[in-house]
Amino acid sequence: MFWASYLLAAMAVILAWPVPVLLARAKWTARAPVTALVLWQAIALAGGLSMIGAMLTWGLEPLGENLLAGLQGLADLLVSYTPAPGLDLIHVFALSAALLLGVHLVFTLLLTYYRIRKQRNKHRDLLNLLSSPVKNSPKTLVISHPAPVAYCLPGGGGSVTVLSEGLLELLRPEELEAVLNHERAHLNQRHDLLLWAFAAWRSALPWLPTSQLAQRAVNELIEMLADDGALRTANRETLIRAVAVVASGERPSGVGAPAKELLTPEESEALSTAHRLHRLLSPSPPLGKPAQALVLACSALLLAVPTVLLLAPGLAG
Repeated sequence: MFWASYLLAAMAVILAWPVPVLLARAKWTARAPVTALVLWQAIALAGGLSMIGAMLTWGLEPLGENLLAGLQGLADLLVSYTPAPGLDLIHVFALSAALLLGVHLVFTLLLTYYRIRKQRNKHRDLLNLLSSPVKNSPKTLVISHPAPVAYCLPGGGGSVTVLSEGLLELLRPEELEAVLNHERAHLNQRHDLLLWAFAAWRSALPWLPTSQLAQRAVNELIEMLADDGALRTANRETLIRAVAVVASGERPSGVGAPAKELLTPEESEALSTAHRLHRLLSPSPPLGKPAQALVLACSALLLAVPTVLLLAPGLAG
């Protein structure tokens, strides 16, 4: 396992810096958001597995030729209390570091879930006091607020979509329906689970710049997916107008004009910096199936390589 630990360490470094940076800058992700999300998840899982695996294989190297044999050797060592040849302080330190990092990641994941769940329950209690359900739609709540606001609050069977009175006053019926479908797509596709996982990654490794890149990229991608969900029933012009109204907080002039003409130059410049709106205003063809298959294959390979390095008997000496 000696060389396996070095290969895992190298893979951890590659997945912690250059790969996420390049992916965050890639243009193709907007053309295949589902495929891009799979790749981001593979990078996160393979990166964590490589970090822990590198330290674990280094620490267990004197005890076995692979992870399972090394763990068996460690268990025998702990039961018999007999010293193992070659197991020195450096190996013990590596094993301790791997254990601490693994516990830290799992604990942060659970703690993040607890915090999110607590915030949602508190928010839901406030909504019960300050909101009223929409007629014939009990899972859509309206709050008394002049600003245009729309968001969803996940919670399994208790999931709700929240709208503000300011939004209802600004949007036309077809635009409101597009916004509702966007929020429903978030709930139906369980985007909250992705946000939870990447928020936990950022909390666990705040010193890692790419954890911030990943969270930002994932946020953008799920918004694109929700837009795609809304576009199944709403036309593109309607959705763009709805997004423009929510972003600017006012109804643009030019009723019935094309969506691009409804934006002032200042609004257009500001909105063009957002990948989501740029994608709506200037749609590109979906990424080809061969390219998507290649990305998915790379995602599978990212997970397979550290697994093989950990489990293959005698690999890399």
